[in-house]
Amino acid sequence: MGKLNVTILRYLSKEDFRVLTAIEMGMKNHELVPGSLAASIANLRHGGVHKLLRELCKHRLLSYERGKHYDGYRLTNSGYDYLALKSLTSRDSVSSFGNQIGTGKESNVYIVADGQGNTACLKLHRNRLLYE
Repeated sequence: MGKLNVTILRYLSKEDFRVLTAIEMGMKNHELVPGSLAASIANLRHGGVHKLLRELCKHRLLSYERGKHYDGYRLTNSGYDYLALKSLTSRDSVSSFGNQIGTGKESNVYIVADGQGNTACLKLHRNRLLYE
C-alpha cells in the first residue's frame, strides 16, 4: 500500500466524496459499478460524474476495470481509507494527521490528533474482505 498521502484529502470536493460514496454503495450489489449507476446514486449529472471518476482514478482512489459483461469502477483500499478519514474528520475525531509510527503485515499505524489536541493512534488495514 505504501504511505498514505493525506494532502489530497484537503483538495477533494464534496462532489468527489459523493462519487466515492456512490461507488461504495453500488459495490453492495455489483462487482463493478457502471458510471451511469454511480451518477444516479450520487444524484449528479453524468458528464460531471465522468470527469470526477477520471480524477479519482488518477489519484488511485478508484480503479477502472473491464468485466465480461460490462465495464465499471471499483473502490481501492486508499479510497476506503479516504472515506474513513472524511467520516472521522466530520465527527471531529481527527483534525490533524501525523507521521507513520508502525508498519505491520496487515496494517499501518499513524499518529493523529483531535480538535482539542489529544493524540491518538490510527490503524489503517491494508487488506480487507469486501462484501462477502
